[in-house]
Amino acid sequence: MNLILIAVISLGAIALVLAAVLYVASKKFAVYEDPRIAQVSEVLPQANCGGCGYPGCSGFADACVKAGSLEGKFCPVGGQPVMSQVASILGLDAGTAEPMVAVVRCNGTCTNRPHTNMYDGAKSCAIAASLYGGETGCSYGCLGCGDCVAACQFDAIHMNPETGLPEVDEKKCTACGACVKACPKAIIELRAKGKKSRRVYVSCVNKDKGAVARKACTVSCIGCGKCVKTCPFEAITLENNLAYIDYNKCKSCRKCVEVCPQHTIIELNFPPRKPKEETPVAEAAKTAEA
Repeated sequence: MNLILIAVISLGAIALVLAAVLYVASKKFAVYEDPRIAQVSEVLPQANCGGCGYPGCSGFADACVKAGSLEGKFCPVGGQPVMSQVASILGLDAGTAEPMVAVVRCNGTCTNRPHTNMYDGAKSCAIAASLYGGETGCSYGCLGCGDCVAACQFDAIHMNPETGLPEVDEKKCTACGACVKACPKAIIELRAKGKKSRRVYVSCVNKDKGAVARKACTVSCIGCGKCVKTCPFEAITLENNLAYIDYNKCKSCRKCVEVCPQHTIIELNFPPRKPKEETPVAEAAKTAEA
């Protein structure tokens, strides 16, 4: 009986000593966390998509609190309403950010870009890209396996079975950038949504020279530079045989669309163009020919 009592007392004493050690350690090595981090995290959408540039919503909340400013910080999923709530919690200015949307910069449909071979491997763009250039003569274009579709958490991008290309649903797209990261060919880009969702961009990433690019795809950019010369706002640059439109400078005048011989420049959500009225000189010429 004495042995049992001694054992119980010994264990109790050891437990008390260990509890004291743990208490002291917890106080000595305690890490203080600003309670505002939890408050900010609660108003975030918890998509953990990484579109903000931080590892999940908790990482973004921590960065917002510690930075002391919301400049350069934006939650693409929650948008401006969520950032306004974050600003209210932290007592900071939310600022404004231009809405972005994912854009597929490839128009190499089955018609425009005929297949020259057939891929019979794993249904993955990442795997296909590591093995060869693709099923067509264009080694820059979409591989069509749908890695971007699998990466999207918001059901905002789908493969069109007729064209073989991904299509973005603007209403669902949150500009989280998951599809951009998933595309091994870098054909998906986040661009400013634009006023009334109107955008102008070069739908091609082919950097081959004109004749080679045109042979691979009938609507590829051939690097002729006509769009660069036509743009009155210096919004278009030509590098490595490929034109690119800077959405920060573009004023959506669409003059570049009219002069592009390959119809590579896309204009989205614009009203139909009005038919051009013929000048008296042109009418007189037609009459003379008749």
